[in-house]
Amino acid sequence: MGVSVSYIKNREKLLSHGNVRIRQAALDIIDYALEKANPYIATKNLVSLKNNNLHVGNLTFNLHDHKRIFILGAGKATFPIAKALEEILGDKIIDGIVICKYGQEGNLKYSKLHLASHPIPDEAGHIAAQEAMTLAKKTRPGDIVFAGITGGSSALMTLPVPEISLEEKKVVNKLLLTCGANIIEINTVRKHLSQIKGGWLAKNIHTEASIINLTVSDVIGDPLDYITCPTVSDTSTFEDVKLILNKYKLWEKLPASVINYFNDSKKIETPKDLSDHQIYNFIIVPGDIACIAAEEKAKKMGFNTMILSSMFEGESKELGKFFISIAKEVIVNNRPLKSPCVIIGGGETIIKLEGSYGMGGPNQEFVLSAGVYLEELENNIGIVGIDTDGTDGPTYFAGALMDRYSIIKAKKLGISLQKELDRHNESAIFKKLGDNIITGHTGTNVSDLKFIVIL
Repeated sequence: MGVSVSYIKNREKLLSHGNVRIRQAALDIIDYALEKANPYIATKNLVSLKNNNLHVGNLTFNLHDHKRIFILGAGKATFPIAKALEEILGDKIIDGIVICKYGQEGNLKYSKLHLASHPIPDEAGHIAAQEAMTLAKKTRPGDIVFAGITGGSSALMTLPVPEISLEEKKVVNKLLLTCGANIIEINTVRKHLSQIKGGWLAKNIHTEASIINLTVSDVIGDPLDYITCPTVSDTSTFEDVKLILNKYKLWEKLPASVINYFNDSKKIETPKDLSDHQIYNFIIVPGDIACIAAEEKAKKMGFNTMILSSMFEGESKELGKFFISIAKEVIVNNRPLKSPCVIIGGGETIIKLEGSYGMGGPNQEFVLSAGVYLEELENNIGIVGIDTDGTDGPTYFAGALMDRYSIIKAKKLGISLQKELDRHNESAIFKKLGDNIITGHTGTNVSDLKFIVIL
């Protein structure tokens, strides 16, 4: 059973070498998982317009009473949501601001599409965030605001507090992304330096307007104030920020203005109570959907399956080693599954960067780490890791795929996998091996997908 579209642009190259049966199965599983995580389809399934009545899930809005509709969105999975809304609502959309990552293809007719930088913010995202806030302040009683805030919005929609410059916010971002903090910790700090995150965008929308959050989760457990934080109340505090900065020993590395701001007794806490606003929340694509879909597809293909966890955190290289230990257990003891099997995991793993390093991303590092231990396994096994948005770390690769033939080729090329793993130089190595997975921007952004295929 195939899917309506193949997301993998270099499928032929990936199938031109190695264990083709394993690779074909792995690529089919990836395509199916990405299709199931498609926010365009999810929006079309949730939102409809009939006889001037707008239906969103179990909600109904009579557009005689709600004459103005706006779209405010930012993130790597936001464009498909906005596109679907435009096709459903047409010129009933009065205005909109949608901020996406550079490379996003397509156009919007009723909303302004801005492109900006991710994961480090830039001036384009800063200007777009200002426009979004200005539009929010123009809302009136009876308006409907569709908020499509998805993963990546923290960088793409950046509006620092007046005490902090954009350049200083960039420094903070870089420190947080390389210190080993998880996404909850990273976002806790970032939204306490923001005028738009942490509920501030919702705070500036009229209390008698309706905010409809349509979001795609890339955070473990789907906590709303970390996946659509500009338009819901915040549960974190400045005290939480201080604990995180202490934990990762970041105080001495922060710009002086940031230290002064966090220590200022007059600073304003993020909104904790937005009950005076009319906010309706819909997680249209949950964070674990790629894992669920991968298992569904693998079962249809005749594999025994197991989702180990959709909530993996920690260092990618440690998880790669762990997955190989599971593979050994299958091969030696036929547990927790008998082959042929697919064992699946998801979540948001990280890379700790110190000193000089190469180019890569958490999912490529997961695969390379597994590859270091793959050589000793004689059975037919493949290991896969992808970032579902199509860009793993700061690279244009979605992830990578390895089997034992990758190890053989690396030896012939004189490549030390362990040495390159230590340098976090995954992208260059997988490019030489022909094992990078290229999808381009997928239009979705849920938790990472990692799995092993054993024949």
